[in-house]
Amino acid sequence: MERVLTPCEETSKPSHVKIHEYQAKQLFREAGIQVPTGHVVATPAEAGAAFEALGQPLAVVKAQIHAGGRGKGGGVKLVRSAQEARQAAEAILAKPLVTPQTSAEGQPVKTLLVEEGCDIEHEYYVGITLDRGLGRPVLMASTEGGMDIETVAAETPEKILKVSIDPSGGLAAWQARSLAYGLGLPAEAIKPACQLFGQLTQLYLDKDASLMEVNPLVLTKDGGLLALDGKINFDSNALYRHPDVVEMRDLDEEDPRESKAAEAGLAYIALDGTIGCLVNGAGLAMGTMDTIQLAGGSPANFLDVGGGATAEQVSAAFKIILSDPKVRAILVNIFGGIMKCDVIADGIIAAASETKLSVPLVVRLEGTNVERGRELLETSGIDVITASDLADAAAKAVECAGASS
Repeated sequence: MERVLTPCEETSKPSHVKIHEYQAKQLFREAGIQVPTGHVVATPAEAGAAFEALGQPLAVVKAQIHAGGRGKGGGVKLVRSAQEARQAAEAILAKPLVTPQTSAEGQPVKTLLVEEGCDIEHEYYVGITLDRGLGRPVLMASTEGGMDIETVAAETPEKILKVSIDPSGGLAAWQARSLAYGLGLPAEAIKPACQLFGQLTQLYLDKDASLMEVNPLVLTKDGGLLALDGKINFDSNALYRHPDVVEMRDLDEEDPRESKAAEAGLAYIALDGTIGCLVNGAGLAMGTMDTIQLAGGSPANFLDVGGGATAEQVSAAFKIILSDPKVRAILVNIFGGIMKCDVIADGIIAAASETKLSVPLVVRLEGTNVERGRELLETSGIDVITASDLADAAAKAVECAGASS
């Protein structure tokens, strides 16, 4: 019998899991989608050897990180010799890569993909994602390959073709033909394109993906179709069905705080603000972040400890919040139903004792065992700022964060 995740397990992991381009292309290859020949390397010497092994006059050295816009940051370089390949690899590996999708500090590059070049006739975009309004996946295609699809959608939305996919039946033949003809592909490429659309759709459904992109999909001078780049994100709630995907995870590319939170059974997403949030319930967490914004502050994270968290999980949540150097104050907002306020208090006390709390702490408790929870905090010796309601708590947290900074 197939195991079903509990609600706690379903919310304890990041909503999406990413893999590298070379891993996405391996899945493409297994699905029958044509990709360039390439070698995964980690050193300049290996890059030079990979160029020679390809035996082609032109190759591409590509940084492997979980962020787009690598070419804009200098992470994609054309090379015409083994020496150029070594030099390109050395330059890319030498410093963190900064792209439009990384932080200002950039992302260290540890792995490279050295691929053969190809003669490109035209570049297209193909992608599948979940349309939450329709409640089903949507296959998109555009003649504007190589560009950010968000830019195309904003500036020339008429150039994006879409068909919705029946999850039980997959992509219909007429839908594939509609996209292929809509892209203006030459006659000899129509059948291969329809086949590729079907293979991509089946891979998306089989692997429980949340996003799958080929950008660009290129029409070569000899009339072939080649997935020149690949990006796949997976629904983390379905990972138990895909141990092969789990093995592909590169934890160095994931926020270590999010990884620690997942191990502790917590739902945590890092943000850019200064007020750490510890809340029970996803809806209450969203409301808490909105109220902080309305009060003039900015949340440093989304953190839902869930309805049945233990004192140990609360303590772990506190430590994760405090590991963020941007945090200037912490706001604990608990409405106890299943979650008991005294359990939250025990966790706060334990974490504050172990971490030597150095930022202001604002706590708003309501619900089950609230009086006991407040009593525990008042007699703990911890410097706690209590709040009567959420608006009061947010205002005090914003004030404390401003004073602390």
